[in-house]
Amino acid sequence: SFKRFLGLKSSDKVPDSKTIWKFRETLIQEELIEVLFFRFNQALDDHCIFAKNGQLVDATIVEVPRQRNSREENAQIKLGETPEAWKEKPNKLRQKDVDARWLKKNNISFYGYKNHIKVDKGTKLINNWMVTPACDHDSQELETLIEKADAGQPLYADSAYVGQ
Repeated sequence: SFKRFLGLKSSDKVPDSKTIWKFRETLIQEELIEVLFFRFNQALDDHCIFAKNGQLVDATIVEVPRQRNSREENAQIKLGETPEAWKEKPNKLRQKDVDARWLKKNNISFYGYKNHIKVDKGTKLINNWMVTPACDHDSQELETLIEKADAGQPLYADSAYVGQ
C-alpha cells in the first residue's frame, strides 16, 4: 500500500532497508530531518489535509538491544563520558547505545527510548514528534508537542498527562 501511495508499481525496484536507514542517518547528521518533516507537514496543511478538530498526544516505548556494561562503564555513560576501553576498540564503540535509558513500568523493565507524538484526530497524521530516553516521563514533552496553531482544539491524552 505504501508503494501505491508513492506512485510505484509492484515491479519497481525499491531501496533495501540498509539503504533507507543510511539515508535517514545522513538526514539526521546533516540536521535536515526536522526541516523535511516540517516542509512535508506544511505542504499537507497548505492543501487543508489536517482536519484540525482535535489533537491526540501519547508516548510509546521503543526497546533497543540491552547493553552489557559494567557498573563503572554505566557510571561513566551517565556522566556523559565514553569509557576508555571502548575508545581503543572502535567496533565495540559503534555497537554501544549510550543514549538509551532504563524504565520500569508495571514491574517490567524496558531499555530504550520513548517516541512522543501528536496526531491530528481527524486524519491520524503525525504532525509533531520528539524522541527521548525511556526514563523521561510522558508529560515532560507536552509543551514541545503542542503549538500555537493547536489553540481552540480539544486535546486528547491518557492519564500520564493529568495535571498538564
